[in-house]
Amino acid sequence: MTARKIFVTTALPYANGNFHIGHIMEYIQADTWVRAQRMQGNAVNFVGADDAHGAPIMIAAEKAGKTPQQFVADIAAGRKQYLDGFHIAFDNWSNTDSPENHELSQQIYLDLKAAGFIETRTIEQFFDPEKNMFLPDRFIKGECPRCHAKDQYGDNCEVCSSVYAPTDLINPYSALSGAKPVLKTSEHFFFKLSDPRAVEFLTEWTQNGQHVQPEVAAKIKEWFGTRTNPDGTTSEGLDDWDISRDAPYFGIEIPDAPGKYFYVWLDAPVGYLASLKNLLNKRGEDYDAYMADPQLEQYHFIGKDIITFHTLFWPAMLKFSGRKTPTKICVHGFMTVNNGEKMSKSRGTGLDPLKYLALGMNPEWLRYYLGAKLNGKNEDIDFNPEDFMARVNSDLIGKYVNIASRAAGFIFKRFGGKLGEVSADGQALLAQLREQAGPIVAAYEARDTARAVRETMLLCDRVNSYVDANKPWELAKQEGMEARLQDVCTTCIEAFRILTIYLKPILPQVAAEVARFLIVPPEQFAEVAQPLGAGHQIGQYQHLMQRVTQEQLDALFEPPAPVVEKAIPGGEEIAPTITIDDFAKVDLRIAKIVKCEAVEGSTKLLRLTLDVGEGQTRNVFSGIASMYKPEDLQGKLTVMVANLAPRKMKFGLSEGMVLAASHADEKAHPGIFVLEPFPGAQPGMRIH
Repeated sequence: MTARKIFVTTALPYANGNFHIGHIMEYIQADTWVRAQRMQGNAVNFVGADDAHGAPIMIAAEKAGKTPQQFVADIAAGRKQYLDGFHIAFDNWSNTDSPENHELSQQIYLDLKAAGFIETRTIEQFFDPEKNMFLPDRFIKGECPRCHAKDQYGDNCEVCSSVYAPTDLINPYSALSGAKPVLKTSEHFFFKLSDPRAVEFLTEWTQNGQHVQPEVAAKIKEWFGTRTNPDGTTSEGLDDWDISRDAPYFGIEIPDAPGKYFYVWLDAPVGYLASLKNLLNKRGEDYDAYMADPQLEQYHFIGKDIITFHTLFWPAMLKFSGRKTPTKICVHGFMTVNNGEKMSKSRGTGLDPLKYLALGMNPEWLRYYLGAKLNGKNEDIDFNPEDFMARVNSDLIGKYVNIASRAAGFIFKRFGGKLGEVSADGQALLAQLREQAGPIVAAYEARDTARAVRETMLLCDRVNSYVDANKPWELAKQEGMEARLQDVCTTCIEAFRILTIYLKPILPQVAAEVARFLIVPPEQFAEVAQPLGAGHQIGQYQHLMQRVTQEQLDALFEPPAPVVEKAIPGGEEIAPTITIDDFAKVDLRIAKIVKCEAVEGSTKLLRLTLDVGEGQTRNVFSGIASMYKPEDLQGKLTVMVANLAPRKMKFGLSEGMVLAASHADEKAHPGIFVLEPFPGAQPGMRIH
């Protein structure tokens, strides 16, 4: 059989936080599938990357006092402990700000444009009047225009999975400031998904039974039908896709369009190809030749919350830019806890991956438990602590691991570690185990690891029944039963090796330890049919796995201790400590407000004419119009920064800054208050 050539990815995590258990579940599922493919002799490249672009990262980086690139790099530096901790073996990990992704994204765009799938339109777009910026979709929230769920994002609903324009939201608000956004016009670039060529292709591609699961295809089919728009009209087919965003934006610039950037969901999936290209470049392999191979298969593992982007936008981008479309989009559900309860760290129902590892809990307990739950369908799975303990302790250890512990000691101590001949009843048992190789491999192929685990555990039951029927511990006490003891224990060791091969994609670390104990090279599925044979030398058995304890589970789900927060004056932390020399650099002076007047064209500013004792006045603009009328301030004393560099503003030159106090939470504590010295202070006096 010719080896398959496969390219596998998982969804790109957004680079603004640590991995959560949903990420780990997806990565374990994909890693298990990849390992199963390699155990069939198939050539797999398994890559991942951080989704590094977009306004959320730009804003988070600014708050952290970092460049977006440094912010992303710091997040990426924490990935390894998760991946290594759960034995998740990507061949490469990159990010979407890589040179490869810039190049590929821009080329795909140009190819789509040449094919007639890009057009520009002037649109109305939400603008935050308080933050003075166009709002990215994820920073606009409101009521879904389709299902009316509250607090949904501006690009898609997490409840009904509808995709819409931010302007379709009911009662929108800015997630940055809480302000009601206003509409401003801007030129945007659109990918014409409504083009009949795209509709025809996507209808066939999503409904032909080859590329997505049946339940996913049924969901996608709804998006092609008649739908009611927010204004009461109806539409058929697909809407065009807005693929551009206005500066300021951290992303990839659109060729020949200064100040315009690709929407993050255009360049994010291109990151799959970019990470692969980065990997092949490191190896000195030809990326274009690799992708041009007609036998290449392309698999994407994703969660059900991003079906739209991966089953409509991504295949269409690839198809109409002249590239290979995915072989399959493998969609999984979410993970809940305790019979469907949504995970919450504050309530102690969250499963923190790093906490799991820090408690000394075996990562392969979790790999096994998830393997026993995932069935290849787009279904949620539940983590139940009692069920977890039972499956690990009773099945994984009680049924599987204990087979080795019940036989290996006799082989090592009584027979010098050498296996013996297997008699007829043992051969019959081993034949039953080998017969299941095909169904178990097929289950892995279908991502139905639950079936693979179930079938393997049934085989474990047969082996344990054989052990109980032959009782090697009693044979060891009987005269003249040495040959039978070696026979029975050899059968158990051969059976244990077969069972280990079946579980190896899920339990790679245990399988590696078993290989060392049995003194065999890393084995593939084909080795199931090849017995070790009489005379094969094995090593001394070492215990492979401890049992889960109730104390570990209690600690895992223990709610975090309440954080006692110290009071934060004015709603923001005290600034870092400075020296007296630092303070001396700021020249604070008493100033008299000689004149105060409103500024035409501004609702926030007042123009102050200040006497600072210099023999001439200064002009200063101050955003205090919401609290003071001009006549309230005229003639009063205040404090100003006298050595601040002049700033050219729309309304004129501002020659200093008047000091005023406000709370960081302007909505909860409105107001801004100008500082006023005690009587007796004179213009020009310096504040020390």
